[in-house]
Amino acid sequence: MLIYKIFRAPEWAALQEAGETAGAPVDLADGFIHFSTAEQVAETAAKHFAGEDGLVLLAVDAETLGEALRWEPSRGGALFPHLYRRLRLAEVLWAKPLPLVDGIHRFPEDLQ
Repeated sequence: MLIYKIFRAPEWAALQEAGETAGAPVDLADGFIHFSTAEQVAETAAKHFAGEDGLVLLAVDAETLGEALRWEPSRGGALFPHLYRRLRLAEVLWAKPLPLVDGIHRFPEDLQ
């Protein structure tokens, strides 16, 4: 199963440069890296990245993250994937731009 992380361009660039990351400022504050499923990611973008352009959507295979990935209740009691360790660049399957078109983020059609 693929899970998704939204990064701002500088956060993505930092991951590429360092080879790993503890996440965005919200992740550092919460002590884990926030991910979303394909069903959750559009609402995540709308809630936490409204109006922001220059975002990047990363896909990661949840099974490769091992026991450090926990599914925990969040918005409305839905289970969200949270990673309790640094994310390694090698674990990112792909990264695609998440353009803002008429105020709405446009996701790739092939989310699964």
